[in-house]
Amino acid sequence: MRGRAWLGAALVLGAQLRALWLAAAVEVHTAKEVVAVNGTNQRLKCTFSSSSPVGQQLSVSWNFQPEDLSSHEPVFYYLKEPYKPPAGRFKDRVTWDGNIERNDVSIIIWNLQPSDNGTFTCQVTNWPDVYGTIGEVRLRVVQKVNFSEIHFLAVAIGSASVLMIIVVIAVIVCRQRRRKARDKRLEVADTE
Repeated sequence: MRGRAWLGAALVLGAQLRALWLAAAVEVHTAKEVVAVNGTNQRLKCTFSSSSPVGQQLSVSWNFQPEDLSSHEPVFYYLKEPYKPPAGRFKDRVTWDGNIERNDVSIIIWNLQPSDNGTFTCQVTNWPDVYGTIGEVRLRVVQKVNFSEIHFLAVAIGSASVLMIIVVIAVIVCRQRRRKARDKRLEVADTE
């Protein structure tokens, strides 16, 4: 009987420790999907919460998975200070935009291109919270319409609308004049 009680106590203690471990994990929060215009810059927001105070051991890893599902690429790394990638598609195109004191580990991608379509992952470890969720942001880069094309379209639609209003007003005025002229002729005919 004594062995069973000890085993039961060990199982209960194990379950409590596991629950405590899960509660101590880092939680990462990101936008699920971001749409940006080709050639612009986009901030990829990533925040985290940790049951441990933020310390010198905090590290952040940003990685990229292209839409074609080719291999992951490192984008950015932070450990006590930001480290830009020394090579790859994001070399000289990514900057740190986070604030560790505010649990913000965001980055900015510069000069977005259609080849940047894919999923960015943000992983945070804050010792002793080394386990937790990984934040994912799906980025879609869309083609922008030149301002001149938009301007031309707006002018064309506006001009057509104004022209239609002028035509409707002219038709109404002509009908009113004809009706008055007809009424006047009928009035003159009645008086004769």
